[in-house]
Order: sequence, then structure tokens, then C-alpha cells
Amino acid sequence: MTTETERIALFIDGANLYATSKTLGVDIDYKRLLKEFQDRGRLVRAYYYTALLEDQEYSSIRPLIDWLDYNGYAVVTKPAKETIDSLGRRRVKGNMDIELAVDAMEMADKIDHMILFSGDGDFRRLVEAVQRKGCKVSVVSTMSTHPPMVADELRRQADEFVDLVSLAPKVSRNPAERPERAPRTAPERRPPSTTE
Repeated sequence: MTTETERIALFIDGANLYATSKTLGVDIDYKRLLKEFQDRGRLVRAYYYTALLEDQEYSSIRPLIDWLDYNGYAVVTKPAKETIDSLGRRRVKGNMDIELAVDAMEMADKIDHMILFSGDGDFRRLVEAVQRKGCKVSVVSTMSTHPPMVADELRRQADEFVDLVSLAPKVSRNPAERPERAPRTAPERRPPSTTE
């Protein structure tokens, strides 16, 4: 996939990687993910893109975003837009494609290898443009689901496709590293749950 002298940048479409890893049952350990690519070459930057609902008192993704921000990732966020459609259903829109594309084009002259964690077919033209600048592009997603989580046109455009299933043993959270929960001896009082 990479050589030790390659300048590498990771571009992680957070929502897309989350959906892919959840579908596969893979629990990504972002510390191990960073280490994996630091070992493969000279990691110039690791971007993580996600939209956040600003009016929420608590967001389940906020602890992850904070951890990534303090542990070697360049986190790019923007407010998600919440609307109600004509049938009264709540819709949340938080597309980060433009932010990722702008950063990738700006970095293309400074790296040898772009690694895109997304299966979104909208990125095919971006991959093509980065390749024209002389960059190798790997796409990380999966073909192991039905339907596949990666758009066929994106997979075909990439110089290399990496199925997250094959990468999972190197970047998944090790279940043995999780603290064991002690069995309950008496009922615990729990604070009221917060819904998203």
C-alpha cells in the first residue's frame, strides 16, 4: 500500500467511516489507525471531517472529536442543518464533501499518497484531480456488504482499493484492552438518559 519514504495524508469522511465500520461490526481504534499509517510512511496529516448539531446539549460524537483533536488529527467540523420535511420527518444535513475536497486539493502538492476513508461516489472527480497532480490515491471502504458501501466508480478510479475488513485487525479496538465491568451486587441509580 505505501512505502516508508512516502508522504501520506489521511482524509476521513467521519460519517461514512462510522456507517461502514458499524455495518461491519468493526470498532475503530483511532490511536491504532494513526499508528498504522505512521508506520507505513511519513504521515503528514490525518484529517477527520464531521458535521455537528450545535443546539444539542450533548452529542455522542463530541468525546471522539475532542480526543481526535488532542491526539494528532486535524478535525474539521461545521454545524449540521436540521429541517423538517413535508411529511413532518426530521432531516439532518451535514455534508463535508467540499471541506474534504478543498483540503485534499491544497495538500496534493505536499504529499505522495492520499488515503481516503469513504465510499462516497461524489469523490470520484476529486480522486481523479488529485491523481493528475501526481498523487497516488487509496480508497478505504468495503465491498463485503450487500450492497457494497463503496461506489463502483470511486473504487475503479482509485489506484488502490482497501477493504476495511482487511485493515480491521490492525486498526480495531482490542476487546481485551477494554476494562471489564464488575458484576452488579446492588441496583445502581442511573441518571436519566439523554436522547439525541
